[in-house]
Amino acid sequence: MLHMRPYSHPAVSDVNVERVLYALSDPIRLGIVRQLAQHGPATCGDLDGGRPKSTMSHHFKVLREAGLVLTESAGTTHMNTLRRADIDARFPGLLAALLPA
Repeated sequence: MLHMRPYSHPAVSDVNVERVLYALSDPIRLGIVRQLAQHGPATCGDLDGGRPKSTMSHHFKVLREAGLVLTESAGTTHMNTLRRADIDARFPGLLAALLPA
């Protein structure tokens, strides 16, 4: 049986604005965050836009390490959720300013 190790995510107190802004500076990652903000949790496949898995793995890693996305494994599926409440608590108004209403 294949066992997936859990993803690591920074504590809210360890999230810094430079990493958040760096993560959002890439149009693909910004698109992923916008999609999660508008439609809620989604699988990696729902968000890949037909791009190669290796490319998307890198983008999700950057988003996770920045504290923007929570990725949880459910069997072979990876569900991604925007950590909106955490980011809003740490940097009030930041996501509202960067994401469409």
